[in-house]
Amino acid sequence: MQKRQLGKTGIQVAPLCFGGNVFGWTIDQKTSFQLLDAFVEAGFNFIDTADVYSRWVPGNKGGESETIIGNWMKERKIREKIVVATKVGMELATDKKGLKAAYIKQAVEDSLQRLQTDYIDLYQSHTDDMETPIEETLAAYDALVKEGKVRAIGASNFTAKRLKESLHISETQGFPSYVTLQPKYNLHDREGFEKELEPLCLNKEVGVIPYYSLASGFLTGKYRSKEDVKQSARGEKALSYLDERGKKILWALDDISKDYQVKPATIALAWLMQRPVITAPIASATSLDQLKDLTKASQINLTTVEVEKLDFESRY
Repeated sequence: MQKRQLGKTGIQVAPLCFGGNVFGWTIDQKTSFQLLDAFVEAGFNFIDTADVYSRWVPGNKGGESETIIGNWMKERKIREKIVVATKVGMELATDKKGLKAAYIKQAVEDSLQRLQTDYIDLYQSHTDDMETPIEETLAAYDALVKEGKVRAIGASNFTAKRLKESLHISETQGFPSYVTLQPKYNLHDREGFEKELEPLCLNKEVGVIPYYSLASGFLTGKYRSKEDVKQSARGEKALSYLDERGKKILWALDDISKDYQVKPATIALAWLMQRPVITAPIASATSLDQLKDLTKASQINLTTVEVEKLDFESRY
């Protein structure tokens, strides 16, 4: 499988990243291990999580996803083969949030402990912190890189203006630069990324690892009515995509997926993978069948006509 470079780093990743938000939420540790095993056996090596996953589940406090990944890597003795990305900044508790240096220093230790590792391959600012100077955040990351606890840093949910400012400060003050951006981006959610962030990332060689690559499951084709949405714990998020444009996108995905004898989700991911700015879309699965549908995307090369068709039906 052709690996891709993570931004300007020398880190090589397969073109699909497993989204760890489901670990400790919609699947337990046993199922998580089965899926991670199958993911690696299929030739993939990139896993994304966050310290806050999955705090929203009743009884959880955050860190459950990192803990499961850490247990898996330790039991399988596979740490060196895996590229682990995690995040800091979203609220874990009233006193555990943001991107202040003192908090980052504390949060990274907690993540390292849960992941049962000495280093994090990609440590990401989960969301921008307007109350903390960019220099303070980058200086904190600089210290972690120098200590060997973090290999590279990335940003998530940043505006083009703030990302550009951060990259400029890194360049002029000698701090590590954000080598990746994790935005919401998929066939339906295009405008927010493509207008300003995409040209910036292309120009600055920032690798893009989009989340919601399947639009909260909508692009799998399983949510085609309000009744369908009610059948899943994650279904409500897909409701906003059930508009006329969404239906046209599903129609195009259905048409192309029949030619390849795959699921719509496979084609939706293949479209993302062929975008020049994309390093690896992030997608999650809760069953081995779902995982197979996702991994097949790396084997598909859409024709120019097929890409144009998807672009046309998803135009904004």
